Amino acid sequence: MKLLNKYITFLLFISFNLITYSQITKDYDLWLQYTKTYIYNDLLKNISLDTNNETEKVIKSELELASLKMYGFKPKFTNTGNADLILKKNSELDSSQKNISEKVNKLNNEGFVIETIKNSGKQRIIISSKTSIGLLYGTFRLLRELQISPNKKEFNIIDEPKLKVRMLNHWDNLDGTIERGYAGNSLWNWQKLPELIDRRYIDYARANASVGINAVTLNNVNANALILTPYYLEKVKALADTFRPFGIKVYLTARFSAPIEIGNLKTADPLNTEVQQWWNEKTNEVYKYIPDFGGYLVKANSEGQPGPQNYGRNHVDGANMLAKVLKPHNGIVMWRAFVYSETDSSDRAKQAYREFVPYDGKFEENVLVQVKNGAIDFQPREPFHPIFGAMPQSKLMMEFQITQEYLGFSSHLVFLPKLYEEVLKSSTKNKEKENTVAQIISSRSNELSGIAGVANIGNDLNWTGHPFAQANWYSFGRLAWNPELNSEQIAKEWLQQTFSNNSDFVASISKMMIKSRESVVKYMTPLGLHHIMGTDHHYGPGPWVNNLARPEWNPVYYHKADKNGIGFDRTSIGSNALSQYSPEISQYFGDLKSCPEEYLLWFHHLPWDYKMKNDRTLWDNLGIKYQEGVNEVRNMIKIWNDSKKYIDTERHQEISQLLEIQLKEAIWWKDACMSYFQSISNLPYPKEMEIPIYSLEYYKSLKFPYAPGIKPHW
Repeated sequence: MKLLNKYITFLLFISFNLITYSQITKDYDLWLQYTKTYIYNDLLKNISLDTNNETEKVIKSELELASLKMYGFKPKFTNTGNADLILKKNSELDSSQKNISEKVNKLNNEGFVIETIKNSGKQRIIISSKTSIGLLYGTFRLLRELQISPNKKEFNIIDEPKLKVRMLNHWDNLDGTIERGYAGNSLWNWQKLPELIDRRYIDYARANASVGINAVTLNNVNANALILTPYYLEKVKALADTFRPFGIKVYLTARFSAPIEIGNLKTADPLNTEVQQWWNEKTNEVYKYIPDFGGYLVKANSEGQPGPQNYGRNHVDGANMLAKVLKPHNGIVMWRAFVYSETDSSDRAKQAYREFVPYDGKFEENVLVQVKNGAIDFQPREPFHPIFGAMPQSKLMMEFQITQEYLGFSSHLVFLPKLYEEVLKSSTKNKEKENTVAQIISSRSNELSGIAGVANIGNDLNWTGHPFAQANWYSFGRLAWNPELNSEQIAKEWLQQTFSNNSDFVASISKMMIKSRESVVKYMTPLGLHHIMGTDHHYGPGPWVNNLARPEWNPVYYHKADKNGIGFDRTSIGSNALSQYSPEISQYFGDLKSCPEEYLLWFHHLPWDYKMKNDRTLWDNLGIKYQEGVNEVRNMIKIWNDSKKYIDTERHQEISQLLEIQLKEAIWWKDACMSYFQSISNLPYPKEMEIPIYSLEYYKSLKFPYAPGIKPHW
């Protein structure tokens, strides 16, 4: 009996560990699950592929992994034309494949063609591109198609990226913390680099390459100059060498005052010849370590960061100085337009426009002006940044936030591509033919273009802190490749690769994902409210905060609630921020008859009893919207519970628990905000709204000194 008990205990131990391993593996594998299928497909049986370089070896490895996991066999690799799958650069195609070669010739260097042909009476698949990196992208596209349709054999795909630089910005610090990071610590183990190349670095590169991300900034925009010293450059080189076969270039955030801090100069004035020489020598040094180094990202004269204005210079002086030292190496500068001055008391939403638009057309050709999607700061909803319609002679680069600084951290299920899509499809109504934001940032012929996303990645087992936050990483990559893609399509293909191909599951959960961002807007910042979160850590509501050092750091600055009403007047009789948009857009948002209700309080200060389209007052609608957001999270929980039979128990339970956190915090947002606003309006809550659980003083008393996403204070 004792022996039997030990055996049962052993079996339970093995069973538990297999379940745990299964959960870890599924969480870790992201959308590259390559789930075993019982549908036979011999497409990967015999593959023709030369492995003349590291990228082609990566292709071989990925095809082997996918074939073994999905179909249970290891491919046979040859270099003949009789294989089932043929991967060749267009320069290597034979005369019978001239039609494919002509298609490839029309594409850029990262584009590819996947086509089914008949050869010797047999169907064969050809993937062709001008480059090995293009073949890699084509391989990942093929594997995506097979994950979604395992028996697929007919292909006619021609694809290429619309943007040249498709970048993740990591706000990682050298001490291992991540600013606005909610998925553990930094991936980069600086202490063990360059000798130890963690397997995670390779899998990170695989994931990025699978969606076409080709650029990575390793360090925080609030930079430490030490990253440019030999001690760290040796470590950066190790990461660059690891990422290179996957088509990923490494970039660094350059601290503008580095000549002082690590160069022993007395100034960082961009027009000073000694400063210019220092940057030239430092940049040459960087390229000796990393010959294909991408360039510098710069945050200057923003939130206390040093910049050219410290020396009476302007953004053009700073950006062009760096651009000139990078140009001989084909490097670029990404100069962030997220600026607001502590000495400027005007509307914060206007400041970036005022600082950058006068310099349109004056930046060097290898400068990208990196502009956030909205004029404030990654809010749950913002109108598109007016700069996108006002600098036609400059190269503008979109900056989105993938990490959820203002959208519930990694506790809330929020599908961000709806936000991205909303901005990208916005029409700027300028005088140029190309007037959507997506068209403005997209590449024109061979011109430099780009898009950046602030990464949500850390060393958590599931990479992003929430399994559904993986979808935001994936979707950013897909939209960076093609800003015109549809978010519904992206949601479905992510679900099919990550969880299940079941059509009922995909239909139900994709609808839930698509609605999730609007739900968050409703229970956090409905009707155009913005920037009403807690201080510093940005965790939870704090609409009452009014004691911070700078006016524009305080939520009361943005909602301006008083006995007469609520909202920020940005019309001609207010801050006149609307004048920075085209006349058509200014009229659209400025006229209460045409202004969408979701932007109402962004642009207008209105009485509490203002009658809205449903013939209810603004006050009633505010409470109704907050309640709708809470109700929609409850519905998300129901939908997710109904999906249990389609996916593994471990991930289903994990997400169920996270949804409970989201519901609790949605109620907290509703109750705290409406309690505060009611203390000002003195109006009864609408009948549709659940009464707050606690008093306003209780919500004000809550403190979170150890909330994630900021550097620890202990």
